[in-house]
Amino acid sequence: MSPKHFLNFHNFSKEELTSIIDRGLELKFLDKLPNSLDNKSLGLVFEKPSTRTRVSFEIGMQKLGGNSIFLSNSELQMSRGEPVSDTAKVLSSMLDAIVIRTASHELLEIFSQNSSVPVINGLSDLYHPCQILADLMTFKECQGNLDVSKVAWIGDSNNVCNSYIEAANLFNFSFNIFCPKGFEPKPEIIKTQKNNLILTKTKEEALKGAKIVTTDVWTSMHSEKQTHEKLKIFKGYSIDPSCMELADSEAIFLHCLPAHRGEEVSIDMLDHDRSKVWSQAENRLHVQQALLEYLLIN
Repeated sequence: MSPKHFLNFHNFSKEELTSIIDRGLELKFLDKLPNSLDNKSLGLVFEKPSTRTRVSFEIGMQKLGGNSIFLSNSELQMSRGEPVSDTAKVLSSMLDAIVIRTASHELLEIFSQNSSVPVINGLSDLYHPCQILADLMTFKECQGNLDVSKVAWIGDSNNVCNSYIEAANLFNFSFNIFCPKGFEPKPEIIKTQKNNLILTKTKEEALKGAKIVTTDVWTSMHSEKQTHEKLKIFKGYSIDPSCMELADSEAIFLHCLPAHRGEEVSIDMLDHDRSKVWSQAENRLHVQQALLEYLLIN
C-alpha cells in the first residue's frame, strides 16, 4: 500500500485534520507522553535554514520515544548530482518517515513519488501546511472550537498564504487578503479555491470581523536583496495594535516567525495581549507529534 504523504492539504479531509489538531491539544496537556513512536526513525532533509520546524520535529520524535537524523543538503549526495528519486529510494528504505524543507515543491513531489514511507512538507516554495495546523490548533486552544469564519492576511502572498487558501476550502472560512497589486497568490493557486478567497481593496475590509489576523515577512529567505524595494511597496501593509481593534473582539494575532519588527509588524505587536505567536510557535511541536502518529501508527 502506498504511504500517505503530507505535502499539502489536497489528500486530507476536514475530519482528518481536525483529529490531528485535537490529538495535538491532547498531547500538549498530558502529564506523561506515550512511547507511541518507539523504534521509529525520522529523517530531516533540509535545504533551507530552520528554527521551529527542525526543533519541533526532532524533539517531537524524541518525546514520543522515536529518534531522528538531520541531513542538510550539503551532507547528501543530491548536492553532487545524485537524482532525487535515487536518494528517496535509499532513505525511505532506512527511515520510517521523512521531512523535507526545500525551495522547490517539485523536488518534494519527485521525492514523495519515489519514497516508500510518508514524506512531510517542512516548507516548500508553494506550501507550508505544518504551520497552518499549528495556527488552527492555537485558535482552537484559545476559542475552544474551530469556528474560524474569517481570516485576514495582510502583506505578501507566499507559501503560508497558499496553505491558508487550502485550509479555507476545507474548514469553510473566508480568507481575506490585502496585498499590493502584483503580489497576489499565483493564478494556479487561486484556481484551486472554492469562492472562499477574497482580495480586498482596503486593510479595513480585510480586518473587519476577522477571527484570525496574520501575516508573514515581506522578504523570504535568500531574497534579502529585495528588502529596500519591498519596504517602499509594502508601506501601509503592516499590522499594529490598531488593526486588532478593527477585527472581531476576540480575534487573535498570529505570525509564523521569524518576524521583522518595524516592517510587517510594529515593534510592539508580537507582545500585544491579542498576540498568540509564542503559543503558536510551541504548538508546532504538539501538532506535528500528532501528525507523525497519524502517518506512522494509524
